Amino acid sequence: MSTRLIFVGGFLGAGKTTLLREAALKLSQKGLHVGLITNDQAPELVDTVFLSSGNARVAEVSGSCFCCNFKGLLDAMSRVRAESDTDVLMAEPVGSCTDLSATILQPLKDRLGHDLIISPLSVMVEPVRLRDILDGGTAGLHPSAAYIYRKQMEEADIIVISMTDLLTSSELEALKEKLVKVYPTSIVFSLSVKTGEGLDEWLDAVTTSSDAGQRIAEVDYDVYADGEAVLGWLNTTVMLRGKEQMNWKDFAKSFLTALGERFDSTEAQVGHVKLIIKAGNDYVMGNLTGNIETLNIRGSDMVTAEASMTLNARVQMPPEELEANVRDLLYSTGNRQIVVTPVAWRCLSPGRPDPTHRYKNIVAEKKI
Repeated sequence: MSTRLIFVGGFLGAGKTTLLREAALKLSQKGLHVGLITNDQAPELVDTVFLSSGNARVAEVSGSCFCCNFKGLLDAMSRVRAESDTDVLMAEPVGSCTDLSATILQPLKDRLGHDLIISPLSVMVEPVRLRDILDGGTAGLHPSAAYIYRKQMEEADIIVISMTDLLTSSELEALKEKLVKVYPTSIVFSLSVKTGEGLDEWLDAVTTSSDAGQRIAEVDYDVYADGEAVLGWLNTTVMLRGKEQMNWKDFAKSFLTALGERFDSTEAQVGHVKLIIKAGNDYVMGNLTGNIETLNIRGSDMVTAEASMTLNARVQMPPEELEANVRDLLYSTGNRQIVVTPVAWRCLSPGRPDPTHRYKNIVAEKKI
């Protein structure tokens, strides 16, 4: 049986994981078996924890991006497909990765094109950063990181403007017009996972087309490597135990507010900071995708004595400085009423991208 494979890329904080979870739910409601594959430079992914709370099967490729660990991607796909008759696989590459068409889509079409139906590459972009990038700015990012953002859109088959509930209809139309002018060969969709508007249209497009990897971008790997290296990366999982019953939603808000204010005060640009706190089947999620004004907390008002927290941070500062900030505020939030026990802690600066394969030409679709 053939499996449809859908890649959703895009820069940090664009909303990829939330989209995939909602898309997986919609496809499952149609009776389809769905698998999800997450990716990061290190284990302990919020995305994996969050997606695993749904009905879809989830596999994680950690320690390296898809393009630099092509075998790991294939192995993850095989594991998920072996667990059930998977109809649709959806994969989320690392948010700071680009050159996906040359290093992932073309090799997959060449090697597994008779076994997979590969959908067009979707790249998600959130409105605030997108507007500044299209105006020639850097959206507050390091110039090399902004370069990655632009290259992601340049190679996209489909560009998806996310979080449209933040825009008026006239603002959205103006943004679409500018986007089409700059990237005329890409199809443009817009959607809001929060309201559901536009989601069905995008999902219909990626589940009925196989025009994948229709363009290959010219990528300067020196600039690309620099754009990733300017970010400190932190992945951690800790156990939280209160001296009494704790409201973990309040804790998440206080902790992320303190982090956001600390980063703002030092003008450290946030790629994203995301966390998930779980107690049983309940969870709270929190996100920062820029300054403190981007803070978003959602989930239930969990009140328990114990919970587990997984946190991922991508911030423009040296990794050791990022680690010190997170440790300081993690242990001080809650007025010393919480005992923090680390389970896993990994802080790093990504190495230079070294893809397993890089195709120079577009591989023709193979009919199944």
